[in-house]
Amino acid sequence: MTGGPTTREGARAEVRALLADHPVVDGHNDLPWALRQQVRYDLAARDLTADQSAHLHTDLPRLRAGGVGAQYWSVYVRSDLAGDEAVSATLEQIDCVRQLLDRYPADLAPAASAADLERARGEGRIASLMGAEGGHSINGSLATLRALYALGVRYLTLTHNDNVPWADSATDVPAAGGLSPFGHEVVREMNRLGMLVDLSHTAATTMRDALDTSDAPVIFSHSSARAVCDHPRNVPDDVLERLPANGGVAMATFVPKFVLPAAVEWTAAADENLRAHGFHPLDTSPAAMRAHRAFEAERPRPVARVADVADHLDHMREVAGVDHLGLGGDYDGTAFTPDGLADVSGYPNLLVELRTRGWSTADLAKLTWSNAVRVLADAEAVARELRTRRPPSNATREALDGTPAAERPRTP
Repeated sequence: MTGGPTTREGARAEVRALLADHPVVDGHNDLPWALRQQVRYDLAARDLTADQSAHLHTDLPRLRAGGVGAQYWSVYVRSDLAGDEAVSATLEQIDCVRQLLDRYPADLAPAASAADLERARGEGRIASLMGAEGGHSINGSLATLRALYALGVRYLTLTHNDNVPWADSATDVPAAGGLSPFGHEVVREMNRLGMLVDLSHTAATTMRDALDTSDAPVIFSHSSARAVCDHPRNVPDDVLERLPANGGVAMATFVPKFVLPAAVEWTAAADENLRAHGFHPLDTSPAAMRAHRAFEAERPRPVARVADVADHLDHMREVAGVDHLGLGGDYDGTAFTPDGLADVSGYPNLLVELRTRGWSTADLAKLTWSNAVRVLADAEAVARELRTRRPPSNATREALDGTPAAERPRTP
């Protein structure tokens, strides 16, 4: 069927058929960081061919059950790492992805282009791309940015939860006012490389500045609609409205505190509980989760459901259009997930919900596969043209932004 709502049973059969041809391209999965935290990259201790639901949201059988055909593995490092330490940790994350590819070649295919995604789909393997989450990973160096691209990183999230000197985060105190002059240069160099500009985690001012500067389509690798859940990590409507002209894609996330308004206040209190017990709010280690569960026993957690995520996608489609939507679950990067979307096997449940709401199978194919592949191909085309007339930039933050007083050497 091409349009109109259908029964849930009928929708489930249609979704199974759809995913065989148009599997899910997911924009963000933090498995490499979870492997770092839990087993310090001892991959034998987390055999992904076996059920890892006691430890992880992700393993190969559940990726297959979820209809995942391509995954951007996040090579994230926490933003309290800085300087060369952040760069080294990012390289370790990249190495983790490389080790996964070597360990599971029958299931995971290395991918760095839209053509690679299509090739992996034809082979029945899961295309594996990488995205770096946070501008701190380049330590203010465009040469480091180019090195990450050469190693296969195909998007950079401009900030994480904290500002970088050249870009404001959604969850920090404004400092640069969006992008600094060097921040604009970072975006231009990403365009020249063919690296996607990821605006998840960024302040709305940064989003707007990046859209003003970028010659290529941007993405939001894991963000939902601020009009539905008023959290600064979500995308305002005026930014969603600009995606058709830019060609970009907003990939809706499943993180309850970004999906369900009632979960925002609860999560803030849960984060404070973790800090009180000596844990970072993003820690999902077994010890941190025990502290989480004890808090939840005393103060029940508001539970998001599949329908709540579908509400975001309905709104995002109304504002940005179906050609500019995708999915970015943020699995293994969040302590809690919605009912029905507990792990990477859950994508069909969301697609069934959307189909019963009247999304056509053609719409769902754009959401799962076509939009994400197209945006990468478009960024590659822009890069090919820019490289004919723009050399690599060797600009520095000091030259473009000036050296902040706090960083200037003291005179005797």
